[in-house]
Amino acid sequence: MTVKTKAKTLKERQDKRFINKETQTAAKYLRRLEELPGAPEGMEPFYQALRRIYVDMEPAPKKPGQKTIGTYCVMTPPELIYAAGAVPVKLCSGNYTAFSIGDNVAPRDACPLVKAVAGFKQTGLMPIYEDCSMMVIPITCDCKKKIAGMLSDQCDIMTMHIPASREDEDIEEYVSQLYDLMESLENVTGSRISYESLSEGFRKVGYAQYELSEFIRLKKQNPYLIRGSHAMAALNASAYMPADVWGKALHRVNSSLKKSISEKKTVTSKKLPRILLTGSPIVFPNVKIPLLIEEMGGIIAGDETCMGERGMWDPAVITDDSFDGMIRALANRALRPCPCPTFADNSQRIYRLKQLIKENHIQGVIYHVLRGCLVYDYEYKRIEEELGQLGIPVIRLESDYNEEDIEQLRIRIEAFIEMIKLRQAPEKAAVVRRSF
Repeated sequence: MTVKTKAKTLKERQDKRFINKETQTAAKYLRRLEELPGAPEGMEPFYQALRRIYVDMEPAPKKPGQKTIGTYCVMTPPELIYAAGAVPVKLCSGNYTAFSIGDNVAPRDACPLVKAVAGFKQTGLMPIYEDCSMMVIPITCDCKKKIAGMLSDQCDIMTMHIPASREDEDIEEYVSQLYDLMESLENVTGSRISYESLSEGFRKVGYAQYELSEFIRLKKQNPYLIRGSHAMAALNASAYMPADVWGKALHRVNSSLKKSISEKKTVTSKKLPRILLTGSPIVFPNVKIPLLIEEMGGIIAGDETCMGERGMWDPAVITDDSFDGMIRALANRALRPCPCPTFADNSQRIYRLKQLIKENHIQGVIYHVLRGCLVYDYEYKRIEEELGQLGIPVIRLESDYNEEDIEQLRIRIEAFIEMIKLRQAPEKAAVVRRSF
């Protein structure tokens, strides 16, 4: 056997091990989501989308001849991608196996997301990455800059500068970048973005956002109609489904939840502590924390993460129905209400968290920090202080894309939930005394 043949055989074995481990891990977490009781009717399309990408290792669905455009942030407007006749796919992954490979390639202190990207780059085996004709990378942190350099030889890359503030001049600069993005998309797809095609892009995304707003409204019901882990699975699946297809699937779930209201059917009869999950993104298959929260007796009543509700929470508001007016609406939607910690003044984030706590009757906040994710980690202290003034307990959970810390996380989450239950105990005792 020649040296070249030996190297090829070794690469084939390594590839096989990667695929086996990756698909087994994803299948395991998908199975845990499916086995978690209380899922509403209509969840199967979301499970199928996650299974297709991470277990069956298939590219995102698209029509013959369509291009796939990869994105790394919710600040990339999908409306423009649809207007160019392409399909957007979010590439932020929680892949454990790619992370372990990238750990040997990327710097030790790089965040898990970057390490997972490096792992996919090293293996070249993930179809949703390999199928991209272009990747759009908004620069929200230093690690995102390195992703752009890392992937520059794989396909066309466009970076977008995200300003540190939201002043009028910052919006104008972002509008200019959206026009640059439009030109790049036209060059890659060969399709011109017209007033009509952009309007159709708004329609597709707007339909999905409408169904999401209805879903969030139903999710706020008390007693609980759906577990937060199931809700997060549906929201993660939106990364790999066309917006209109995802919206139709969510419409079926919404119909199921409305049926549950009329039939007085709830997830549980117990009064579980209501948890808000915020911080670094929770991306499938790295869903260990939401699963642990609900397996330990809590319920995720609110989700403020960029792969969760925040991803499509704010629709673009068109005040000028010209083509330029629609582009400006996208720029305003991306920057004005965004609670991302990349901005220097993040009072917007504090306001949004307080709003979610009030609307969802939150009793405790779990602040998730991916190891090495400095922008989110930096925010924690101020958020702890602000929420402490409201009497809301906050716990910081630092983790990465591995399973070695699951038992440690389980102990801390269980203790936090028990602490919330003890805080409720005096109220329960008072109710009992009044009943006699």
